[in-house]
Amino acid sequence: MIRIGITHVVAGLGVLAFHLLNLPLPWLLGPITACLVAALLGVPMKGIAVLNNAMRSILGVAVGATFTTALVISLAGMWTTLILVPLMVFLIGLIGVPYFQRLWGFDFATSYYSAMPGGLQDMLLFGEEAGGDVRALSLIHATRVMVIVAALPFILKAYWGVDLSNPPGVPAATLPLSQLLLMVVAGLAGWQIAKAIGLFGASILGPMILAGILALAGVLQHRPPAEAIWAAQFFIGMTVGTKYAGVTGKEVRHDVAAALGFCVILLILAAIFVEIIHLFSLAPPMEALLAFAPGGQAEMTVLALIAGADMAFVIAHHVLRIVTVIVGAPIAARLFNQQPKG
Repeated sequence: MIRIGITHVVAGLGVLAFHLLNLPLPWLLGPITACLVAALLGVPMKGIAVLNNAMRSILGVAVGATFTTALVISLAGMWTTLILVPLMVFLIGLIGVPYFQRLWGFDFATSYYSAMPGGLQDMLLFGEEAGGDVRALSLIHATRVMVIVAALPFILKAYWGVDLSNPPGVPAATLPLSQLLLMVVAGLAGWQIAKAIGLFGASILGPMILAGILALAGVLQHRPPAEAIWAAQFFIGMTVGTKYAGVTGKEVRHDVAAALGFCVILLILAAIFVEIIHLFSLAPPMEALLAFAPGGQAEMTVLALIAGADMAFVIAHHVLRIVTVIVGAPIAARLFNQQPKG
């Protein structure tokens, strides 16, 4: 309990520091930065897994609540960019595996699942089953999420002048109690139903689907209030930052350094795909960037929500990316690992 308390205090100080310095997304980037610094200083930290997942369900409800008939129909028109997602995943693996294996000396399993831009838990599970280094995988994926989520707000402000200081919703006091209760039911029930049937990303996708059904039926008429979105950002940011708890100097010099180099590769690849999409006028540049930047699903949902982007477009591409990785990664890993060692 002491470690959990320390973690919350550290994350809270991060929020305060970002507010005082007028930096973007203080409720998300503040906890990430503060917990990262504390971890590097050796401060013992720990989060509450169940609570963190519950906070993710808020984002699922927020996305689902935006669903309209017109929005659902528009999904069919996204195929021109959706077909690029598997291609990008393939290129990431093609570049990433040799990068980690030959340049940094990781074994094949660790290299492969470090390169795959899927969900953290899935990549850790697959990597462990394949005999990979779970600690290295955890640090590499945490760094991927942290760097991309930290870089995008500054890119959004610099190129499109996006105001990230606007409240992400209306105050809770202005919403009907019946709507607030309905959101709670959609979040918890959607999460547990999705978990029971084995749906990946259950804490986000389950609530999103159930809230979407309720919104399309005209029952759910509001998004979660600003306070709920801020809380979700806080716990998601804290979760990313605490992944570095117990990190050693050797791990920073090797695992984290390798991850930082890979983040540069990922950002360059994302920029190339965004430019292609822009040149062929397939989608607005900001939406394309948020859709193709391989950050965490929850973190990218937050950014899309705060930036006022087309939520359906962004989420559809990230869901397809994760599906592509989860379905294809184990198969591809076995095929590639059968190649002669040279």
